[in-house]
Amino acid sequence: MSQLHPQIVRVSVVQTCTQAYSMSRTLDKLEDLTRLAKERDNSRLCVFPEAFTGGKCPFDISVGGYPKMSTFGCVVGERSDRGREEFLRYHSNAIDLPSPELARIESISRKHDVFLVVGVIERDAGTLYCTVIFVDPTLGYVCKHRKLAPTAAERLIWGQGNGSTLAVVDKVFTTTSPDGKQLEAKAKISATICWENYMPLLRQYFYSQGVSIYTAPTVDARPVWQNSMVHIALEGRCFVLSACQYAQEKDYPPDHAARDAGARNPENVVIGGGSVIVNPLGKVLAGPLLEGEGVLTAEVDLNDCIRGKFDLDVVGHYARADVFHLEVNTK
Repeated sequence: MSQLHPQIVRVSVVQTCTQAYSMSRTLDKLEDLTRLAKERDNSRLCVFPEAFTGGKCPFDISVGGYPKMSTFGCVVGERSDRGREEFLRYHSNAIDLPSPELARIESISRKHDVFLVVGVIERDAGTLYCTVIFVDPTLGYVCKHRKLAPTAAERLIWGQGNGSTLAVVDKVFTTTSPDGKQLEAKAKISATICWENYMPLLRQYFYSQGVSIYTAPTVDARPVWQNSMVHIALEGRCFVLSACQYAQEKDYPPDHAARDAGARNPENVVIGGGSVIVNPLGKVLAGPLLEGEGVLTAEVDLNDCIRGKFDLDVVGHYARADVFHLEVNTK
C-alpha cells in the first residue's frame, strides 16, 4: 500500500499584549515575536490574540487593544461626558483597513515569510469592530473576520459583524522532505474570536467549510477555556490554535481602570494568558502558557484532520442531514 506524504507545517500562537502608548512599538513587538517564531521554531503561521493592535493616537495616554475593566462611564439609561471622551480616545487609537498600520503588518509577513492571523480594533467611520485580519506573505492582506456578537459590556464599544466576513482562507504551505522533495500542506484557516467559540452554529459553519486550522484569538484566561479548546478540536477534528493576551497593569496607561484602585501595582496581572495548541483528537501539543508572554509552536500534520474524521465527521456521516439543516446568510 502506498504511503501518502505527510502534510507537515509548523504553527505558532503568540501570547502578548498591546504596547501601551505606542502603535509603532506594538507593531515592533509583533515583528519581534514573528521573527522569534520563524528563526527559533521555523514557524510558517503565527496567531496573535484578540484586540492586539489599535492604531496611531493623538493623545499621550490611550489604549488601543482590549480595554479590560473600562466602563466608558456607562450605566443603564445614562452616559457620561467623561465616558464619551474615553470612547473618543479609544476610537482614535483604532486602525482603518487599509491603513499604514496594515501595510506594516503586510511587510512583516512578507519579510519573515509567515502567514499572520492578528486581532485588531478596526475603525469604520464612527463604529469600532473587534476584527481578525489574515495576512499572507505573498498576497498581503487577504480578508478579515469581524466578531459577530461582542460579549456583555463589549457591546458598548464594538459593533456586530455580519455573515459577509465569515472568512475561511485556503493556504498552501510548501516544505522540503528529508530526501529533498518539495511537499505541500494544504490548509483551510478560520478565526473565531473569544466567546464566538460558544456559538454552536458558527462552529458548525466553519466545520462545514472544511477548516483544518481553527484559530481562536481571545482574552479569556479562565482555566475552563482550555476545556473549550479541547472540545472544539475533538468536535471539529481540526487543529485549534488559541492565542490569548497576557497583560499587566504596567501595560495600560496610569489612568486606566483597575480591579482594585486602592491596590494598584504595575505587576498585577490583568489578563492571565492560557494560549494553547490542540490536535484533532484533543491532545494538547503546546501549552497552556500561563506565566508571562511567549510563543508556543507545534509541528502539525494536516492529514490528522482526515484521520480523525474516520469515526466523527460532524458535517458528514455524523451530521444526520435528514434531521438537521444549517442555513447561513453570508451577505
